[in-house]
Amino acid sequence: MRQYETFELVYEGPVLANEYARVDVTAEFCCEDETKVVKGFYDGDGRYVVRFLPEKTGNYTWHVSGVVDGCGEAFCDPAGEGHHGIVKAVETHFECEDGTLFTPFGTTVYALASQEDALVEETLESLKNAPFNKVRMCVFPKHYDYNHNEPPYYAFEKKEDGSWDVGRPNLQFWHRFEAILHRIAAMDIQIDLILFHPYDRWGFARLPQQDNLKYLDYLLRRLSAMPNIWWSLANEYDLNLASKSMRDWEEIEEYVAANDPYGHPLSNHNCMAFWDASRPAITHASYQTKALTEIARWIEKYQKPLIIDECCYEGNLQHFWGSISGREMVYRFWRCYASGAYCTHGETFLSDDEILWWARGGKLKGESPKRIAFLREIIESLPGALTPIQNGLVKLALATPEQLEEMLKVLPEEMRGFVQTFGNSLQMMNETERLIHLSGEHEWTAQVKEEAYLWFNDKQCYAIQDLRLPEDKKYRIEMIDVWEMTREVIEEEVTGPTRIHLPGREGLAVLATRIG
Repeated sequence: MRQYETFELVYEGPVLANEYARVDVTAEFCCEDETKVVKGFYDGDGRYVVRFLPEKTGNYTWHVSGVVDGCGEAFCDPAGEGHHGIVKAVETHFECEDGTLFTPFGTTVYALASQEDALVEETLESLKNAPFNKVRMCVFPKHYDYNHNEPPYYAFEKKEDGSWDVGRPNLQFWHRFEAILHRIAAMDIQIDLILFHPYDRWGFARLPQQDNLKYLDYLLRRLSAMPNIWWSLANEYDLNLASKSMRDWEEIEEYVAANDPYGHPLSNHNCMAFWDASRPAITHASYQTKALTEIARWIEKYQKPLIIDECCYEGNLQHFWGSISGREMVYRFWRCYASGAYCTHGETFLSDDEILWWARGGKLKGESPKRIAFLREIIESLPGALTPIQNGLVKLALATPEQLEEMLKVLPEEMRGFVQTFGNSLQMMNETERLIHLSGEHEWTAQVKEEAYLWFNDKQCYAIQDLRLPEDKKYRIEMIDVWEMTREVIEEEVTGPTRIHLPGREGLAVLATRIG
């Protein structure tokens, strides 16, 4: 037994044929004064399996009861190299259980597990050489443009009337599905597993609620002990409201949270209407949006990590969402990270064989992945997690009269009248007016306490830029070209308010890192 690695027990028992999604198998694992209760599952041919994820070192004892029974003990050794435990939301960022900072750089391959073996192999080979450490993928197959194939297997057997028998999981499906998940996890990639979606011609999106919960019960018994799993309740939950009410979705959320013994990351992805990230079981916000200027305010509101899991896709489809340039994808990534949030990639280039990365996988073709790798290298070199800085007009718009008065005290005299008048005007705006105005005049800025500051200048072509730095610390200033992937030190030692000179072109970022 090793810390943060799945521990498995297998018992022989009665052979089942008709109903085996919810078998009576429970295990208690005890270490010192802590006890964890987990459920086992039926894996065919009279095999009953219990999976457990030890999160601490020490001597464990266990007792299994129900259809099968047994007991035992083992010592849990410290984690091996590369094993850090489940990712957890900590304030507005992510950390692994051992305290290692985790910064998501995601991609989307929705129907990866529903492809033939050769395409799965090609996709996994692409992922091996890609910069992504999180992948969004579905349990169920998808029916949508450029995604019309039948999967090799389905998650359940069928009844005589052709409907799905959720009480009889298709074990061929689950064995193959798990094998794919384990291979992705072996690449140190987190799996953001999408449990439901509306793009369906088979009936999975229209299962009655009792079957939804039975399916989730079986899935959680099988997969909860995997350390690299996240739960995404849905892709675009709000397009599935015809068959699942808001109360159904709330029950699904509550069920997953209550039946996951380990507290994996949990979110729900939207098309139009955001899921309420303030709900206690939700660990982080997973948003589909292009309104990236609002990120800092959402983080302030929810005090949880925020991932823009869909910001459109690099590609050339006829669809608005699937036809942004590689440069725009790169810019959107930088906007997110320079706002204290995270972003997810996707790729949709037309292909005669209808194999598009976002849907089915295959090979990456775009210009953004290598530049996302460059961004990841920079972000992971920082001394901690970035948090948003609300500067400029945003700071004025959100300031109370007392805060505005404090701001005016430190401004040059010639600026005070304008700023006071402008600040009062901003505070008179309604929400719509504020969004329209501020989205056009936004500073993408974030910081790691007073250790590092990041500005992404986006499409601004500054020749000079004024930086606001602490006066009691010294910083090295770098100019970063996010497209050409270059870094240049332009100031070796600066402190306090600093003016820097830039070449007056778009796509530049500025990084100030504390020295000494």
